[in-house]
Amino acid sequence: MSHPAPVTPDAPTLIRAPLLTQQWLDLTFIHWAVQPDLVAPLLPPGTVPDTHEGVTFVGLVAFRMDRVGWLRLPGVPYLGTFPETNVRLYSVDAHGRRGVVFRSMDASRLIPVVMGRLGFRLPYLWSRMTVRADGDTVAYRSSRRWPGPRGAHSDIVVRTGEPIGKPTELEHFLTARWGMHNAFFGGPAPLAYLPNDHPRWPLHRAELLTCEQDLVTAAGLPAPTDPPVSVLYSPGVPVRLGRPARPAGIPTP
Repeated sequence: MSHPAPVTPDAPTLIRAPLLTQQWLDLTFIHWAVQPDLVAPLLPPGTVPDTHEGVTFVGLVAFRMDRVGWLRLPGVPYLGTFPETNVRLYSVDAHGRRGVVFRSMDASRLIPVVMGRLGFRLPYLWSRMTVRADGDTVAYRSSRRWPGPRGAHSDIVVRTGEPIGKPTELEHFLTARWGMHNAFFGGPAPLAYLPNDHPRWPLHRAELLTCEQDLVTAAGLPAPTDPPVSVLYSPGVPVRLGRPARPAGIPTP
């Protein structure tokens, strides 16, 4: 396995011909530290846990997806705009590409959920969801509808703080992730890597006021017993996603 690529706050490669465009808005990142051997069995073959100072992390990320668009077409205002909450892990592959692995992706629009499941083999789940901002607080709520476990939920409220002028190494590690690992294709070696690029994250400190959820355990992970090691907020960024690359690193046609 190659040495992991450096963690960089800026995308290492710009995507000239995006497969998808979208905006990620009003994001809250909540992270718990976990031992790598606990999450290794949950990662796709061909990846291992990505670590920082000997530990890896479980991320609960709540946000608003805005105006998803295909290729260079304008983003869709209704079907492409919806709340989403993800449970994710941190991975590195044999080529040293750092990424994320999604264990669950709750979203409030059924058609994008079905398209994500069938077209990209992503773990999208249909949920009732709201995101509401009131002054310096943001509240995210979700309750799963389909396919289950039905009723898996989250109730997250944060108070946003001052902008972070110089993020720490850990904060870059948790947020500057320039691709995802997933089994997009069939066959004997299904692992692929879907890259993304976006401007550098504008990050804020955040205070976690409420965090009642069972999405982490519904995703097959132990329930967190310690407080989060990191709680961050970002107003958001525009994002471009490239075409999935097969294990050899050759983009698909």
